[in-house]
Amino acid sequence: MNWFIQDAWAQAEGQPDPLVSFLPLILIFVVFYFFLIRPQNKRQKEHREMVSNLSVDDEVVTSGGVLGKVTEVSEQFLTVEVADGVQLKVQRHTIGAVMPKGTIKGV
Repeated sequence: MNWFIQDAWAQAEGQPDPLVSFLPLILIFVVFYFFLIRPQNKRQKEHREMVSNLSVDDEVVTSGGVLGKVTEVSEQFLTVEVADGVQLKVQRHTIGAVMPKGTIKGV
């Protein structure tokens, strides 16, 4: 009947070192920080700087894919001209990218 229930043998050593038991958790956090958290924070900082430096006559693309030229800048909103006489008012944070000058003429 010994093959159904294993014998309990005393362990030769005491408790493992607490640092060794937390080492995998610490390693996972370090990996997440360098591969996920740090690059995301860098992208957010770059986007905030890009949005704060917007000015009139910048050519931009919104996060929805609308290409236009900035005609008016306020604290929270921008007015973007997408065609002759067609202006859209968009929030600053919805700007996805600033395009090089002359992009609208090439389209």
